[in-house]
Amino acid sequence: MTAAVIFDCDGVLVDSEPAAFALLAEDLARHGLPMDHDEMEAHFLGGTIPGAAVKARALGADIPADWVHDFYERLYARLALGTPLMPHVLTVVDALDAAGIPYAVGSNGSERKMQVTLGQHPKLMARLKGRLFSGQTLGAPKPAPDLYLHAARELGVEPRRCTVIEDSPTGARAARAAGMVCFGYAPNGRAEALAAEGALPFSDMRELPRLLGL
Repeated sequence: MTAAVIFDCDGVLVDSEPAAFALLAEDLARHGLPMDHDEMEAHFLGGTIPGAAVKARALGADIPADWVHDFYERLYARLALGTPLMPHVLTVVDALDAAGIPYAVGSNGSERKMQVTLGQHPKLMARLKGRLFSGQTLGAPKPAPDLYLHAARELGVEPRRCTVIEDSPTGARAARAAGMVCFGYAPNGRAEALAAEGALPFSDMRELPRLLGL
């Protein structure tokens, strides 16, 4: 049985990625870089918005200097309109609580973004108090392992005894670098890309308690 679980946030706990990718697609097209969904996932899934700006410019987009701040404000407003939990996430959290297994969140998203999305779900948010960690705040977003190592320290659990739940190859790479087991959540594909980074793919959150040995 795992000793602690560290969840990614976007695409694992909350279904925020459709809104974020839709807004990013609109902006990239407006700035001269039209992309379909598969291309956007390949380039930007699991990254940060500042990182997306750098990569988009390298790919030829005319991204303004103030774009990152402006994008965040529009994204937060869009997410505030409604960001559902991923299906059956509460089932997993209930099982962890019943087993006495501590858990935390390690996200490349900003702290404010987590407040906007998770804050819409008070029952879950209350259980995550003091356990929301941002790679941007740490100054070391994934694929660096720092975020997951920090979360493990805060939980008081050795990294090798932690399990990470991720949906992006970038995050799976961070978990591997941190020496942690990683389960790759792939409800809509991506299983091969996650497995290539050492993650163990699964497609339904209802499978996770069993996979964790609960």
